[in-house]
Amino acid sequence: MKNRSPQRSGFTLVELLVVIAIIGILVGLLLPAVQAAREAARRMSCSNNFKQIGLALHNYHSAYKNLPMNATGTYDHPRNNDNFDNRFCLSWMVGVLPFIEQQGLWDQISNPFNKNRDGSIRPGVIPANDAPYPAMGPVPWNENYQPWLTQVPGFRCPSDPTQSTPARVAFTNYSACQGDAYFEGHHAGINWNGVPGTDGTWGDEAQARWARGVFRNHHFTKFRDILDGLSNTIAAGENMVDARERLVASVPYQDNTSNMALPPNHWEQFVDPDRPQYWDDSVINGRPGLDESANHGRGRRWPDARPQFSMFNTIRPPNSYSVYRGHGDFGYGSASSLHQGGAHILMADGAVVFITDSIESGDQNQVPYSNNDPNFGTRGAGKQSPYGLWGALGTKASKETIQESLNQ
Repeated sequence: MKNRSPQRSGFTLVELLVVIAIIGILVGLLLPAVQAAREAARRMSCSNNFKQIGLALHNYHSAYKNLPMNATGTYDHPRNNDNFDNRFCLSWMVGVLPFIEQQGLWDQISNPFNKNRDGSIRPGVIPANDAPYPAMGPVPWNENYQPWLTQVPGFRCPSDPTQSTPARVAFTNYSACQGDAYFEGHHAGINWNGVPGTDGTWGDEAQARWARGVFRNHHFTKFRDILDGLSNTIAAGENMVDARERLVASVPYQDNTSNMALPPNHWEQFVDPDRPQYWDDSVINGRPGLDESANHGRGRRWPDARPQFSMFNTIRPPNSYSVYRGHGDFGYGSASSLHQGGAHILMADGAVVFITDSIESGDQNQVPYSNNDPNFGTRGAGKQSPYGLWGALGTKASKETIQESLNQ
């Protein structure tokens, strides 16, 4: 009787390669789905952040009978020392801190603070530069004041990976809505000392006609002022944090050549035609040109009320470019995000809506209504928004008809 050959165990090389190939195909098929699921979760988390901010705004209004002011704080100190005041330019986000479970951070800001960034004590007395910081803190670009360097998780979108360093003012992905006009919107008729201007062009009364959005710097807004209805008016929107990569949505263009009296589509010529998310390589830093300073990009200073940092406009559609007359000056910013195809907005009634980049944005050849508008001049005040549905959602009292159901 012949001996039988032993039973073979294991796989042949061919069988092993086939199994590996099948696994590779399955991974290739599943990985995009996993990535999409993760982004969907991040997008939902961002929406939840915004809902909490919306609830905070309503609770703030219930407590104080108005929305938080953008550009508030302490007046410019006569000693001209930025350690002793914040030049009346703290953002609306400072005021909502106690209403988003950030009472500890609010307590540090609203009381004198005697520590440096490294934890050392500031023992001096005024006028020494090492005196304790006063209540409400120094200017919002001070990089030695720890509360400004503290990152508030609820102010960040999980889809945005750009992170601040310990020595920089912390970031935000949410901006207040200034509406579809911006003329003199940085001061809004009141200077850093809280003094209303009387000039017939840029003074407090004259500038009020261009305060078409929910938020106006140096002024309070009440829900009763939103005559178009809370559900039809945008209170805030997303903004992408500048990663210093020449993205049009986050690196502002500075243009001081025409006092901003140009149509919104004027600056399309500076966008890279092959990569429309980026400024063209021919555009350099300067005025006119890009503002590529490490601290001047969109979203890079959460406590700073100046339009470049804490406001956006419903002029250009989401994920378009932002243009300002200069750093800290007036101009307009676009809503933006790293979510595919659009950005979240917060309606004044607290609802969060995702608006796509393709939203109808009207006549991009019309200069934003202002004293500088060559078509209408001051007659533009009170007219319906020229920027279609997007512009109409940004105005609080222009009586445009909103036919679309945004929550469906």
